[in-house]
Formats: sequence, C-alpha cells, structure tokens
Amino acid sequence: MKILLDTHVWIWIAESPDELGSNARSLLEDLDNEIFISPISTLEIAQLVKSGKIELKHSLSAWVRKSMSEVDAKTAPFTHDTAEMAYKIPEPFHKDPADRILAATAILENLGLMTADEKILGNKHIRTINARK
Repeated sequence: MKILLDTHVWIWIAESPDELGSNARSLLEDLDNEIFISPISTLEIAQLVKSGKIELKHSLSAWVRKSMSEVDAKTAPFTHDTAEMAYKIPEPFHKDPADRILAATAILENLGLMTADEKILGNKHIRTINARK
C-alpha cells in the first residue's frame, strides 16, 4: 500500500506517536508499505514553527531529514496537475489549500491519505486511512 501522510500525522510520528491508533501504527511499520510526504507539509510545518505554534528539537531542515529517514518516506510529487486537481475536488471540501493539495496528491498518485481530519475522512472522493484507528 502507498500511504501519504497528512501534516499532523507526520508531526505525530516524530513528536507524539501515542496519538496514532494501532492500525495506523501497524501500517506505518509494515515494510511492504511505501510512505510519502508532500513538500506542502514542510511548508505547513515551517509556518507553524515561524508562528510559534510548534517548536522542534532541531532546525526544520534537520527535522525533515531525520523524520523522513525514520519512516523511510519518499517525497510525494507536487506538480501543476496537483495544483489544478486541488480545486477540482467536489464541494463541499476543505478551504485550506494545503489540505486540498494533500487530497489532490492522494487522488492523482493513487495514495491512501493517512489523516485524522474529519473533513477529509468523510470525503468519498479520497481514499483515506484514519490515523486514530
């Protein structure tokens, strides 16, 4: 299975893994699964750090390298097609552009989006994995 991590799930894995449900943990630990992280998540984390909403133990670049390495994650593509698809997702959907990009990436790349975001989990157009279960 190919899994795209929502930004909060990526943070949980690195900073507070107890937030994850047992099924989500099992999927992440299964070496047959491929894990992907979008550059838009790095942008979101950079914004959270800059605004003081989160504090990382390392610089952002060191944190990204270390946390991606720990889950053996690959970088998910972020293309013009992704940007266009982000606003083709049928409404009602998320207003947040980053969440739209993550959802569009999951759709275009045939990835399961691991999230705890109810607005995403409830969308029938996106293959999702509940991070809390």
